[in-house]
Amino acid sequence: MAGSIGDYSFHGARLDTRRTVEVLDHLFESNLSLTESGRCAVPICIWGTHGIGKTSVVVEYAKKKGWGFSYCAPAQFEEMGDLHGLPTRVEATDEKEAHTAFLPPDWVPREPGPGILLLDDINRADERILRGLMQLLQNFELFSWRLPPKWQIVATANPEGGDYSVTPMDDAMLTRMMHITMVFDVKAWAAWALSLGIDSRGVDFVLSYPELVSGGRTTPRTLCQFFDSIKGIEDLKANLDLVYVLARSCVDEETAAAFLAFARDEIEHLIAPDEILEAKVFDDVGSRLTELGQPTKETIRLDRLATIASRLVLYLCDSKYKPKKEHEDNLVQFLLHDSLPNELRFSVHQDLINASNPKIVKMAQNRRLAKLVLQGM
Repeated sequence: MAGSIGDYSFHGARLDTRRTVEVLDHLFESNLSLTESGRCAVPICIWGTHGIGKTSVVVEYAKKKGWGFSYCAPAQFEEMGDLHGLPTRVEATDEKEAHTAFLPPDWVPREPGPGILLLDDINRADERILRGLMQLLQNFELFSWRLPPKWQIVATANPEGGDYSVTPMDDAMLTRMMHITMVFDVKAWAAWALSLGIDSRGVDFVLSYPELVSGGRTTPRTLCQFFDSIKGIEDLKANLDLVYVLARSCVDEETAAAFLAFARDEIEHLIAPDEILEAKVFDDVGSRLTELGQPTKETIRLDRLATIASRLVLYLCDSKYKPKKEHEDNLVQFLLHDSLPNELRFSVHQDLINASNPKIVKMAQNRRLAKLVLQGM
């Protein structure tokens, strides 16, 4: 079950954001089937380095499904009463003598599900609290309270090793959960970020410089914080001093400097997906692509072509995209353009052929395009 990434140990298969959501969806459905047959569901633990978006994925999933959601941070618990609840005296009645009962904590959900109880950063709790959670993970209940029907348990955890201050979990606890490890993939992250309304200029930057997402100060989380802070700045180039201050408040100096250069010199060269698809005369787009694809230009300009192509794929594959008749002609002209390296053309074509929307697949099944792609294989 265990593996390693650099100095860190992890559990389960390594999945990007998109695959993580797909696997969660399958496991949740499987758990609901188990509970309907009278068996207990199995908790899920998502491992990953800090800032990669583990918590956000779970929160957004619950929101998208319209499920109930309850958040719990076991690292904040100092004693077992924080987990079990506090005792209270119940006065005697005709049927029962006076006795002590426990009042569940306010984070314990009361209403029937579907819902998700998130145990965030579970292995940052101390060992005593982890032992107290074992019954909850096994039976979805403690001696003092029970989760309502159709509730799922998801835990998040940082890997052991490196500089993380975490409490190791033994096999008795690990085997009570199913495990996946979430890793950064720039295309999957970009699709997720755009779906949340993250500033598209920031997404373009990450697509152009994925190597800057180092896992130190520059993480998907800190980048989103930065991109949210610049969303109201329409002209980045005219406000570089402010942009730099905002960048350095969130990310490392190398990333801040790279974004300033990107805002100053590169954003204007990028062609937005709607500019390509809605072009009345494609020659205007074509001339800009030709300039970017000139062999005498800097290598970064080829990177810009890749960023333009990636954004176009994300735009077309977004569930909110609505195809128009003229879009197919412009898409084909874009993919047939001489400026595109054939490996990039092949990659984009494959992404579109594998799209879940059959209308997008049909747009990519142009004969001239298929012939050119096959020639370059």
